[in-house]
Amino acid sequence: MPVLRSKSGNPDAPSQYKQPSRKGKKAWRKNVDVTDVTKGLDELNTQIIATGGILAEKPSTELFTLDVKPKTELLKKAPQYTKKLKADEIIAARSAVPAVSSKKRPSDGKITDGILPVKRQRTEYVTAKELRRLKKVADGHHESTVAVVDATYDVWAEPAPVPAEQALENFVPKKEQPKKPKTLHQAPISLSANGKAIPAVPKPTGGASYNPDFMEYQARLIEESEKAIEAERKRLEELELERIKLEAAARSAAEAEAAEARADMSEWEDDSAWEGFESGGEELSVKVKKPRRKTQAERNRIKRRKEEEQRLKHEAAMKKKAAQEHRIKQIALEVAEKERQLVEKVEMSDPDEEGDDENLRRKQLGRYRLPEKDLELVLPDELQDSLRLLKPEGNLLKDRYRSVLVRGKMEARRKIPYKKQAKTKVTEKWTYKDFIL
Repeated sequence: MPVLRSKSGNPDAPSQYKQPSRKGKKAWRKNVDVTDVTKGLDELNTQIIATGGILAEKPSTELFTLDVKPKTELLKKAPQYTKKLKADEIIAARSAVPAVSSKKRPSDGKITDGILPVKRQRTEYVTAKELRRLKKVADGHHESTVAVVDATYDVWAEPAPVPAEQALENFVPKKEQPKKPKTLHQAPISLSANGKAIPAVPKPTGGASYNPDFMEYQARLIEESEKAIEAERKRLEELELERIKLEAAARSAAEAEAAEARADMSEWEDDSAWEGFESGGEELSVKVKKPRRKTQAERNRIKRRKEEEQRLKHEAAMKKKAAQEHRIKQIALEVAEKERQLVEKVEMSDPDEEGDDENLRRKQLGRYRLPEKDLELVLPDELQDSLRLLKPEGNLLKDRYRSVLVRGKMEARRKIPYKKQAKTKVTEKWTYKDFIL
């Protein structure tokens, strides 16, 4: 950027005219006369805007040109010089700011921003045409009447299929509606052993009362006790089987270690005998078999043996597959027979009988097992003789969920404790570099 300096005036630092002292406010630096500096800067800016730079700093080649060829057309023309009037120069100098309009505006006594509002049609009043129409309607003369006609199509029906030709014309395919499954209109299959429908809210027996009958409570207590004893017996049997398996595995491992130790010992004895330390002192003749290349007959024999083993393995696999297919057919027939017997049993049974949600014909519907029913029984010493001392037990939400499962309306689901989180990268800051001495 060119250095801004004054072309005229004192080149020294600016100072006031007749400044005898600087002790007063009028003698401060802000009151220094800078008229010459301002004038010189204005001239400098004018040169930069008009010519694109400072004339004093431009070389002579940019300021002057040498014309060595005369122009004959200028010599032929007579010099014509007309002095322009000052008024024409003023008019010719157009400003970028538009002129103020001389049109008079109606003065409403308000000061606005100069933007005229858009004229809109008034809608607050009723036109004469609308008034005549309303009078005719009031007198009973209607210009047009609406005839009530029954609908020729079902509003709630599914949309008609679009022809293939019309579907190809549309570039963007339309969104397909989800298809209803076939089992949507079928009744759910109950999981009870007798095939009867299980009620949503089964009626409790007399033994489940807060003040039960002694005989009913005793029978229910004995039944639940037998179930608990049977479950504990099965658990102990499983623990015993697990213990037997562990002992057998430990015994097998010990036998394997002993066999390996005997093998190592026999190798050591063989080595000792070979070295001549045997008690008999008999010399052993060791025959080393030299390696040799197999003949073509031996290679063919090995190839035929491998092909025969592969053929026998394939035949065994095909026989196993055929047996499985036959077994699948038998299982399908057995299941169909069980279903038929169940249907006959249901048809021959009492129609007023209800299904039992404890005795189920299958414990699993889907990938997960059904949740076990909570034990709704208290011990004899926990029975209370007053409703004030009664403690509420059970969970209605769990009971409702299990009821939906045993009625066959929904499959069992697994509880997901937490959702899948985004992967995060853990870094350790280098705080050990912050030394404090």
